[in-house]
Amino acid sequence: MAFELFRYDGKKVVVVGGATGMGAAAAKTAASAGAEVVVMDVADVAYPVDQFIKVDLREKESVDAACDQLDGPIHALFSCAGVGDGTAGIQYINFIAHRHMIEKLIGEGKLGKGSAVALISSVAGIGWREHLDTLLEYIATPDWEAASAWIDAHENTATYTFAKQAVNTYVAHEAHRLLQKGIRINCILPGPTDTPLAQANAELWLGFGKDYRESLGLGPMQAEQMGNGIVFLCSDAASGIAGETLTIDVGQVSSALTKSVPDPIVDLLLTM
Repeated sequence: MAFELFRYDGKKVVVVGGATGMGAAAAKTAASAGAEVVVMDVADVAYPVDQFIKVDLREKESVDAACDQLDGPIHALFSCAGVGDGTAGIQYINFIAHRHMIEKLIGEGKLGKGSAVALISSVAGIGWREHLDTLLEYIATPDWEAASAWIDAHENTATYTFAKQAVNTYVAHEAHRLLQKGIRINCILPGPTDTPLAQANAELWLGFGKDYRESLGLGPMQAEQMGNGIVFLCSDAASGIAGETLTIDVGQVSSALTKSVPDPIVDLLLTM
């Protein structure tokens, strides 16, 4: 009976950003656990899924059209799409579109009681509590247009770090409201992970924490480890977990926080 809590038999899972990387890993794990898997992405999918929906997260109309192609009920939403600094529309791809989709699917009754949502944040966003007033002001924007205007009016917010801090804040702030609807929301904070996005920024992204990992005889984490975390958080086995930012980094941040392994970059991220 306990093992069944980890399974997805009879459940529909929607994976936004499931063509590659952590999203693809989560989609494949969910499918192996019995889920019906729908993948949304701007890129084509190279592995079997039950439904593929093309979407450009930079465009509200595209996101709305993608949502309209979904039939409910949706039992789990994995919001996995993300891009690095320098990408046009990063504020939409990394946060605004995900929030819009979550709220739209809830409003239409497609994502309802008993469902769960998991987003991908990043260790880069661990300093979110230091900027809570600003972040709460941002996530209080009521819709896509207002959030976009807020970013335009505030310098240095159309960035990877700020978007990930916004994800963390949104998850923590909205947990109670969504639980009242019977919906759980959480996110993972991956450490350096070997994905196509990380490889495109390999010196910076995979260089972070390299000494720490080498002291343990480890290389970068793998997309499957992150996918497993996402699948767990949206399973019935995690029914008591909501509003959490789950760090998956083989202990790097915890070691830095407690000074057992000094890490000046983690110290910096905590203040950014």
